[in-house]
Amino acid sequence: MSLRLAEVTSANLEAALAIRVRPDQEYAVKPVAHSLAEAYVRPAGVAWPRLILDGERPVGFLMAFLDIDWRADGGSVRRSGLWRLNIDAGEQGNGYGRFAVESVAAELRRRGCGELWVTWHPGADGPEEFYRRLGFRTTDETSEGETVGVLDLAHR
Repeated sequence: MSLRLAEVTSANLEAALAIRVRPDQEYAVKPVAHSLAEAYVRPAGVAWPRLILDGERPVGFLMAFLDIDWRADGGSVRRSGLWRLNIDAGEQGNGYGRFAVESVAAELRRRGCGELWVTWHPGADGPEEFYRRLGFRTTDETSEGETVGVLDLAHR
């Protein structure tokens, strides 16, 4: 595997838009087009969308959020983390999700962050076990009905 992240550009936009999760996962993650639209309408520097490539083959998409006002109250709590993770249906189970989380963790460390935040839909079909295996712990919070998890970057 030759894994890397790439900025989404006009040259690879169609490949990014072609990323599709399994049908049973569609309730839990927005399509790439929705994520790119959200990135476009946010202030510059808030969204960090990236295409996940194995060699030159697109296998997934991620989008991080950077230094957001978590409570939307003027900044009492600021957080950075993983906003979206879409691994193509035919590419799941090959370590691409782990690579994506590790890549976001590395970028956040580079930016001086000590924690990586994520939310997920609770339930048997959700990604909770995936995130727990990577070291995330749940908090007592929910966000828009989703479980909030955090990964301590300072001690990893």
